[in-house]
Amino acid sequence: MWTCPACGRTFASQNQVHTCAQLGDLDRHFARSEPAVRATFDLVLAVLASLGPVEVLAQKTRIALHARMSFAAFTPRRRWLAGHLILARPIASPRFTKIETFSPRNVLHQFRLDAPDEVDEEFAGWLAEAYQVGIQQITRAAAGLPRQTGQRRPRRDGADPAR
Repeated sequence: MWTCPACGRTFASQNQVHTCAQLGDLDRHFARSEPAVRATFDLVLAVLASLGPVEVLAQKTRIALHARMSFAAFTPRRRWLAGHLILARPIASPRFTKIETFSPRNVLHQFRLDAPDEVDEEFAGWLAEAYQVGIQQITRAAAGLPRQTGQRRPRRDGADPAR
């Protein structure tokens, strides 16, 4: 893990490109939202609390959830909670409003939660998968991706990768 000396954020990659910015107040994001929006977000955090440590980053325009890397972000609206999860595979569900693939194991799934009861078993499963992406513990098999075949990449120390 690398910690930016200017802003103190942690990243999985050294010298990760980012914008250093002071984190804000979480409650400020919900100041204009109906109480159900905050209740929905609090349920998301409750699900994640059972999985492991999560850093809640109240940024200027969104609330990012971070482990080794950011794996989810939320933007409270007046009557709903907008957000996205980073999953290791595309999931075709009408609950996702947009899906963007950035790399084979980093697929953004945009959604809108209108009520706390939408943080159901299915959504909790997606949160758990996104958390695995965040702690960088997702495997190709767990992501439903085919096994890679072919030659292994050479090791940096020059040793035979087959050993």
